[in-house]
Amino acid sequence: MSEITLVVRPRGRPIKNLPETITVQADGVASQIHQKIADASRFSVHRLRVTKGSDGTPIANTKEATVHDTGLRNKSAIDVKDLGPQISWRTVFVIEYLGPLLIHPLVYYGRPLIYGSSEAPSELQKITLIMCVLHFLKREYETLLVHRFSAATMPARNIFKNSAHYWLLSGLNLAYWAYAPWAPTAGKSNPLITYSGIALFAVGEVLNFYTHIVLKNLRRPGTTERGIPRGIGFNLVTCPNYFFEIMAWIGVALVSWSLGTVVFLVVAATQMGAWGKKKERRYRKEFGDKYKKKRFAIFPGVF
Repeated sequence: MSEITLVVRPRGRPIKNLPETITVQADGVASQIHQKIADASRFSVHRLRVTKGSDGTPIANTKEATVHDTGLRNKSAIDVKDLGPQISWRTVFVIEYLGPLLIHPLVYYGRPLIYGSSEAPSELQKITLIMCVLHFLKREYETLLVHRFSAATMPARNIFKNSAHYWLLSGLNLAYWAYAPWAPTAGKSNPLITYSGIALFAVGEVLNFYTHIVLKNLRRPGTTERGIPRGIGFNLVTCPNYFFEIMAWIGVALVSWSLGTVVFLVVAATQMGAWGKKKERRYRKEFGDKYKKKRFAIFPGVF
């Protein structure tokens, strides 16, 4: 196929140096559209949203489809929007989990200053600290060495909103109430409840890690392709990774006996439920009859 010329139109805020037209190979990869606009405007490709002028359909920055596959033809119009400064999703996750990872030890060891008490932490408080630190260390490890992200970046301004959930709810909220001298964790433990909580936490964390490995192996490095996940839990619910995550936090709740832990757990489960339903709809749309539809997004027989 021959070269075609696309008419470039700004959408929203003005973009300096945005070309009025670009010339691309019709049988070339669709990502050349983004790259040519980025080179001319001196913006990162991740900062630009490109859509078809005819119907507003997003044009994917991919090498897995050609320009012709997108439906663009000679003299077709494309709209370009500046999404603003971006930050990588990997950096976002690292920052999100770093908050509680630092806050829990700070509150635990800062008890004399925070609560005005010289009383030594209880065994339950020590166990709660260990569980929370291990959880977020695991999350940081997965962020750096396991997860593969379908989107490279997000608007930098969203980092505050995304981090608030972890820094405030699972960080300050959970730590303040769990390590207080008057907290239920400051008293004696019920061995049956405590060991049950530890067991739930351990099993939940291990199986959550397993599901993340399964999801990682569905996507080749450097691609956004997806596959149908199979393995432990995936035949029962859409997102067993969320189910095992909640299981682990129920374990923390049984050990800490803190209302703050329950508040975080309820908020997190509600959000994961919404994500799970969205993912189920995406699987059904993307894979059609190849995908075995699930009735439950997270909890087998419940939700």
